[in-house]
Amino acid sequence: MNSKISGGIQITAEPFYQPEYSNPLNQEFMFAYRITIENKNEFPVKLLRRQWQIFDSNGVTREVEGEGVVGVQPVILPSTSYQYISGCSLNTEMGKMQGSYILENLHNKKTFQVSIPSFSMVAPNKLN
Repeated sequence: MNSKISGGIQITAEPFYQPEYSNPLNQEFMFAYRITIENKNEFPVKLLRRQWQIFDSNGVTREVEGEGVVGVQPVILPSTSYQYISGCSLNTEMGKMQGSYILENLHNKKTFQVSIPSFSMVAPNKLN
């Protein structure tokens, strides 16, 4: 589990290997990750956009960008958190992800960017 605070927002990422959705013989490795976004500010925020960089251990990098997370743009009140689970497929047994969110301060309508900490995704057979 990796955690980082920027802009008064704490982001915690926890990846999980998904063996039931993976097919190692075809170089298909599926991972899920749980993200917790905790608002440590004194104002409510709305998550507008996300941007991810996904790295395979074979040197391939992908970027994913879009509105909200898992189809929503959650509002996170002060001293509360929002949690979601999403997934990522890799063509190798190891990789990592990192990224950022664009949030809006709902009091003054200004947007700001926060960092999502880098986290590794490793298939259990690579740990032996």
